[in-house]
Amino acid sequence: MEENGHKEHLIVKHREELFMVYFSTVVAVCGSYAFGTCVGYSSPTQFSIMDELSLSFSQYSIFGSILTTGAMLGAITGGRIADFLGRKGAMRLSSVICGAGWLAIYLAKEPMVLYLGRFLAGYSIGIISYVVPMFVGEISPNKLRGALSSTNQLSIVIGLSTAYVMGAFVGWRILALLGVIPCGLLFLGLFFIPESPRWLVIFYSIYYMLI
Repeated sequence: MEENGHKEHLIVKHREELFMVYFSTVVAVCGSYAFGTCVGYSSPTQFSIMDELSLSFSQYSIFGSILTTGAMLGAITGGRIADFLGRKGAMRLSSVICGAGWLAIYLAKEPMVLYLGRFLAGYSIGIISYVVPMFVGEISPNKLRGALSSTNQLSIVIGLSTAYVMGAFVGWRILALLGVIPCGLLFLGLFFIPESPRWLVIFYSIYYMLI
């Protein structure tokens, strides 16, 4: 009887651990979804933004391309941020920056504010592109690592497609406001999931070396 009870306890514990792995992955890939919406935003909104803000084609080209400039800087600094703040801290920072970028685009009345918002969104997805797949890989069991890691790319494509489809039905400001939602879900969800065990081992090993 005692042995059966111990086995049942292990089974329940294993299920709880798997649930947390799945839930943590869902929370993390909200950032990947935000990545996709940022990339897909500029295509369906081009002419409405140009008309409302009186932008030339060259000005709109800057708006479209400055995302990649921000993403490049985010990718360069993302590793340092993830090591210093932790995987959760890096994702939380990127969600705040991305949300601020979307709000800047939503409130924009002139090109410079539009560019700032797009740059911030780009910087955030640069961090996301680094930290999300790393976090998912570090929390996943060996047998599930491949499947769970693929949700990163899947979420990016879903976000991209959603931006294209929604852009056909809503205005560019509303679409920007909708982009805040996955950022908010990521920010809130991070309060309910654990930190990467690999980062914790590295952090505490350095901590105990210093004290």
